Amino acid sequence: MAMVLGNNRRQLIVTADDFNLSEGVSRGIIEAHRYGIVTETSVLVNLGDLRRAWELLAAAPLLGVGLHLNLTRGRPLAPRSAVAKIIGKDGHFLGSPQALPPLIEGASVREEFQAQLETFLQAFGRLPLHLDTHHHIHQHPVVLESLLDLATPLKLPVRGLDVHMRLAIRGRGLWTPQEFLGDVAEAPYWTVARLVAAIRELRPGLTELMCHPGYFDDAIAYSRYGRQREVERAALCDPTVTSAGQDMGVQLVTYAAVREAV
Repeated sequence: MAMVLGNNRRQLIVTADDFNLSEGVSRGIIEAHRYGIVTETSVLVNLGDLRRAWELLAAAPLLGVGLHLNLTRGRPLAPRSAVAKIIGKDGHFLGSPQALPPLIEGASVREEFQAQLETFLQAFGRLPLHLDTHHHIHQHPVVLESLLDLATPLKLPVRGLDVHMRLAIRGRGLWTPQEFLGDVAEAPYWTVARLVAAIRELRPGLTELMCHPGYFDDAIAYSRYGRQREVERAALCDPTVTSAGQDMGVQLVTYAAVREAV
């Protein structure tokens, strides 16, 4: 049965991806939550310092926390033998969605996703509020099915990027927001002007806005999306953006709103 909210309110989940990618990224996300419109984040558990991530998140109890499942960067958490076909000779993931084999095995993906979920549970002592993926790797059909296999028994909401993905998610009896906004580009994606425009154009119902705030540091110097994170962080904290949401009557929520609705 499809899950839908029974009201015409404009509700907005503002999710900052990549928590625990680096200290600077994590600090920037906390700041964009504390002083801006960010309501949710998603954590990478096979990278960074999980103890430090826990400390930062414990100091922000109103910030929703999801799991950012990862098959593209760092080392896997599942046994190497189980994921041999999706890692390189150095034991690391292959670096990008395009580098994954076209005939990726669902068993390998499920094993790794399960290991990352178990690590999240051990680190934070609770289930994630939602599931999404690094580099939108669940656009791959096999990865999406594996993700839904993980989410279904736990009834975890899943980020849906387009109408076809939302249909697949709802077909499993899971919830996903009705709309999705966000991307990355060579230039900073979310500026004050773009955020204000997006907020003014929100449709009734629940929308997720993905963003990538942070502070640039050496740990992300490799990334094509590094210093752009500082622009996003400043934009998300800009009073003009907050005022636009208030003027439109937008309710800022976490994925907990999804679970309460179902």
